[in-house]
Amino acid sequence: MLFDKVIDAIEGFNINSVTENRKILLDPLISYIQNKKKLNEAIQLNFVCTHNSRRSHLAQIWAQTCAGFFNVSKVVCYSGGTEATKLYRTVKDTLEDQGFIFKTTKEESNKKYEVFFSNIEKPINTFSKVYDHKVNPVTNFAVIMTCSHADENCPFIPGAEKRISVMYEDPKLYDNSILEKKMYKERSIQIATEMKYIFSNIK
Repeated sequence: MLFDKVIDAIEGFNINSVTENRKILLDPLISYIQNKKKLNEAIQLNFVCTHNSRRSHLAQIWAQTCAGFFNVSKVVCYSGGTEATKLYRTVKDTLEDQGFIFKTTKEESNKKYEVFFSNIEKPINTFSKVYDHKVNPVTNFAVIMTCSHADENCPFIPGAEKRISVMYEDPKLYDNSILEKKMYKERSIQIATEMKYIFSNIK
């Protein structure tokens, strides 16, 4: 059972707001997940952006949560970057406001977290890392590029069965401004809504 606040958030996301242009980008990921499910194989998804600090974490966490919400089994979501930095504080704050619970497992500049969204599902382990870090899959996975910079600077990711580009505007543009909290929430909602659209289409 997912946390009540997380369920309320997911139920409030309107998948009818996903535009036809966005569906064109998202549908290959639906097909990948559906085919893996049909074959009864593990569904490994690695979300990648440049610094693995914002969009890739939002996508990893919401994808794993929506898989749980729609009871799509054998899904394990990962994230990485072309370089490692740290999970940006407003990403954590935004997700906590939406019902997630963060537990720090390692105190350092690049903190490691367990992110809880359910009383029974395993927590999501997350911290900033490069896309080929040892905790990430090396074979039989899809890589989902969430920013154009990473897409352009990672022309080839070894082991990926499928490469899908979905691209989200970087909320970093609003850091240290009066719009920061608002824009991070908007990006989280956009990503969550699209992950809901993806997993709601898995049969």
